[in-house]
Amino acid sequence: MTAAPGVVVITGASAGIGAATARLFAARGAHLVLGARRVDRVRALADELQAAHGIRAIGSSLDVRDVASIEAFVESARAFVGAAGVAVLVNNAGLARGVAHIPHATEDDERGWEEMFDVNVMGLLRVTRRFVGDMVARGAGHVINLGSLAGIETYEGGAVYCATKSSVRVVTRALRLELLGTGVKVTCINPGLVETEFSVVRLGTQEQADAVYAGMTPLTGADVAEAILWTACLPAHMNIEEVQLQPTDQASAQKVHRREAQA
Repeated sequence: MTAAPGVVVITGASAGIGAATARLFAARGAHLVLGARRVDRVRALADELQAAHGIRAIGSSLDVRDVASIEAFVESARAFVGAAGVAVLVNNAGLARGVAHIPHATEDDERGWEEMFDVNVMGLLRVTRRFVGDMVARGAGHVINLGSLAGIETYEGGAVYCATKSSVRVVTRALRLELLGTGVKVTCINPGLVETEFSVVRLGTQEQADAVYAGMTPLTGADVAEAILWTACLPAHMNIEEVQLQPTDQASAQKVHRREAQA
């Protein structure tokens, strides 16, 4: 792998895959612009990584559903990076709401569907549009989008979430075509089961979230971060368009090997 890139922007960086990605890039000497709705957590992470690795880092408020929030985040990022520009944008912000089957869905479920599309698809587009132009002007940069196995396979109760993550893959591929010849790379990372706060947000309780991973060994945020770092640190002439990674205990979206609990 080549040296770590200069400045890395990570959305949804307050926990899970985003925070783990920040830690790995910091350990490799990259400078960081971290954004999240939980601003206290993301600022604390930036301070921690600066102290631990001697890098420069800022943590800023970012709600990818809110254009004003995005504009303020982009402005702070540009002030931070100066003429060097952003080397890598990691579009990690995303979520899932519920597991309702469409025939039985409620108005609350519809609001969750709207939120998923607004965050997972429109949020990614809003953020990317505001950073990628500068990359094109410099003739270098890398956009890394967090997709999912759910964007490749569908399952009951996941129609809308799967649709949003399929959209992330389609956007990634189209952007790759649109940026051909500019020197800007584009990658989609598609993890299977990853144990983070994701399932708690989706299902509503820690108990339900724990059941998702019962009897098997899921990926961790750090595992996915390793894949992100790998793609970002390859030579400029190499573009990894897509990475699909799953736990050894998972063969498809619905086929998971679970060991019985020991008495």
